[in-house]
Amino acid sequence: MKILLLVPDGVGVRNFVVGPFLKVATRDHEVDILHVIPPSLLPMYQGPLSGLPVRWHPLARFSDRPLSFTLRNSLSYSQTYWINNFAMQTMRNRPVNGSWRTKTAVLTAKAIGYAAASKTGINLLEKVHNFTAAQLPEVANYRKLFNDLRPDVLFCTHQRPPSIIPPVLAARSLGIPTSTFIFSWDNLSSKGRIAAPFDHYLLWSEHMRGEMQRFYPQVASDRSHVVGTPQFDPYGDATLQWTRSEFFERIGADPNRKLICFSGGDVGNSLEDHNHIRALMELIREGAVRGNPQVLLRPAPVDDGARYAAVRRDFPELIYAQPAWHETEKNEWTTVFPSSSDMQFLTNLTLHCDLNVNFASTMTLDFALRDKPVINLAFDVSSSPVFGMPMWDYYKKWEHYEPVIEFGAARFARTRDELAQHINAYLDNPALDRESRKRFVELEVGAPVGEASQRIVDSLVRVAR
Repeated sequence: MKILLLVPDGVGVRNFVVGPFLKVATRDHEVDILHVIPPSLLPMYQGPLSGLPVRWHPLARFSDRPLSFTLRNSLSYSQTYWINNFAMQTMRNRPVNGSWRTKTAVLTAKAIGYAAASKTGINLLEKVHNFTAAQLPEVANYRKLFNDLRPDVLFCTHQRPPSIIPPVLAARSLGIPTSTFIFSWDNLSSKGRIAAPFDHYLLWSEHMRGEMQRFYPQVASDRSHVVGTPQFDPYGDATLQWTRSEFFERIGADPNRKLICFSGGDVGNSLEDHNHIRALMELIREGAVRGNPQVLLRPAPVDDGARYAAVRRDFPELIYAQPAWHETEKNEWTTVFPSSSDMQFLTNLTLHCDLNVNFASTMTLDFALRDKPVINLAFDVSSSPVFGMPMWDYYKKWEHYEPVIEFGAARFARTRDELAQHINAYLDNPALDRESRKRFVELEVGAPVGEASQRIVDSLVRVAR
């Protein structure tokens, strides 16, 4: 079987190029990769895969034409109006930047989306958009390429980037089965509409399958496949693991003291991370947090860490670990690319840290998989709430985070003092809330760690048939 792997962003590279997926897939199959990796970084990914039946092809940049742009955004807005939960309202109400032409097109798209906000309206609008987008010259170019490659199945690693639309439409026009992986646990309920029409959808869990049926009722149940997620597969690879003493030596820490990991979010969503890490460091210095634990700050890969400069200056004991990702375009999340060393570092970070602190991050799930306690930050530091409401109320509005709250999979620090209390409780007894973490993991991840890559390959074989 020939798999055409469509990788439109750096996160797809992390999950399906750096991780074990390609080595699993090429045991019995050939893989052509349609990718956005810059030429300067491509040898870094090709090297470890040399000798495998893998061929690399650049994904062309995609520029919408005015009509297809308006229709695509209309379809996206129609989803936000139809679902109309807090996340969709937030997306819909974001300010529009750009030229007057862009603003006019977006306002037109909002009006069309509002008018089409029903199952029937969305289905009709999708057909019109697909027909219009299928006329783009990029689609014809991909048809020529696919006629040469003759893949048995197209598999897309991320369902959101608009650049996936032309190759997916080209594949469908040639009768090539298409499938996509839903990239993260929050994407169906909080990230808008899937960018392109796929034949099959590969999902993390039965819980996500339920979301798929709810948000995309036109997708038949036999076209949704539960496979887990490959982003956690490295956690099951013992060859990537360092000893505790080796890890602590690498980060310059004392293995005889507890280690707290503070996981930063991206600047747009985690607005007070720099204030929260300062509050944590103050609590340790004051002795409110017992035992003088060490703190390692790991920003999000898309955050250059500049906002933490002041707290690092004021607290030189803070350990700082910038993710080993390569930013190729400023402020563009799709063009930040990981190194294999970062994957191994994260594997050992989650293994050897004693506790994680974050603001509503996927890292809650990473550490829960390791049965490590997690504290979520739910108090405002700024005098005026940065989200226009108390932070705890903000948490409760996000649908994907409801299981964390419902199960008690993490403890929420609603005040500065509560942060110290929760840290002390967890460091004294890491087994607290163990069953809650387990229930949360079982809900969100529907396959054992280490098995997702093989399950995805098996699903692609069934899709191709």
